[in-house]
Amino acid sequence: MGVSSGTLPVTLLQSGNATTGWADRRLGDFRPGGYSDRGVGMMTDPVFFRAHGRLTVADITRITGAEPIESVQSTITIGRVAPLDQAGEGDLSFLENPHYLPMLASTKATLILISPKFLDRAPKDAPLMVAREPYRAFAQIGIALFPEAARPQSFFGAKGISPGAVVHPDARLEIGVTVDPGAVIGPRAEIGAGTIVGANAVIGPDVRIGRDCSIGPNAVIQHSLIGNRVIIHPGANLGQDGFGFSMGPRGHLKVPQVGRVVVQDDVEIGASTTIDRGANRDTIIGEGTKIDNQVQIAHNVMVGRHCVIVAKVGISGSTILEDFVVMGGASATVGHIRIGMGAQIAGAANVKDDVPPGARMGGTPAQPFGDYARELALLKRLVRDSRTKSEAGKGG
Repeated sequence: MGVSSGTLPVTLLQSGNATTGWADRRLGDFRPGGYSDRGVGMMTDPVFFRAHGRLTVADITRITGAEPIESVQSTITIGRVAPLDQAGEGDLSFLENPHYLPMLASTKATLILISPKFLDRAPKDAPLMVAREPYRAFAQIGIALFPEAARPQSFFGAKGISPGAVVHPDARLEIGVTVDPGAVIGPRAEIGAGTIVGANAVIGPDVRIGRDCSIGPNAVIQHSLIGNRVIIHPGANLGQDGFGFSMGPRGHLKVPQVGRVVVQDDVEIGASTTIDRGANRDTIIGEGTKIDNQVQIAHNVMVGRHCVIVAKVGISGSTILEDFVVMGGASATVGHIRIGMGAQIAGAANVKDDVPPGARMGGTPAQPFGDYARELALLKRLVRDSRTKSEAGKGG
């Protein structure tokens, strides 16, 4: 039945078995597209992403450059993506890791993207398409089938400015901006066409956000300039005070943080990540950089282009990451250092000195990964030898 909540109709489910059944099924029974044995009295199947049609072999070649082997029929179509062990009729899967080679013999996938180096190890009757980078091709097909999965959408399913959103009269929104209920957009903020501002997000005064961005629910953006096609996930905070104090015996005097946060095009920022504005210069996140959840980036940090920063990383103030740097989960830096282009920092490592380009570092304090691995091996051997001697002494 329908009831009124403000001006929006709400539909209530009937009592009884309407809300039970699907949760009791095995996890393995969940499939994109829903169950085939939908029963009476069950809740509607939890289908969060619906495919936008089907793709032919020619479509896959056009999108990815992958080429079918001779035995693959051109009339084959796929409408879903799935891992090898769960794929079935109508599914596209992929193989890039040799660990999964045995699954080729048992998978029921309709098509499989495969690296050329594994082609001679595949079953003769496998429905293969050869791709130079199978995982990337798999991602391209996933985007083609499920574009909403690649970019967060309105949680309210609305277009335009929703009831309950608060947009200051001096804000400037291009045609095609979506603002969900509860969002607040401050004076003189500017937001480009195609951008989605999620429920209860707050966009501060004078903030600039480019086109085709996604700002997640409960995100807060202040003192920031955001480029095009940027994804900011729920609960992220950008542009708040950097942690700056003049410390001394008379107490700690707050240093005004008068810089900005500048986020260039095609950046993705994970849920509950915090990026502080600069103290006396800008905090910068370079083009194409991908930042995971729960990362802390301090004031005046400069992150280069196409860096990858994994969850729970902490980057201290005025640190510079050059292009294509990778920081593993829970790693950290001290402030005022430079990490060179293409360097890789292992998970949980703590970097206290400059890192040269291309270096691979691990441990605390971070050192070249080869040295770190040898130290661990030596320590393990010393512990083992010490235990052996102790046990021998007890036996005597």
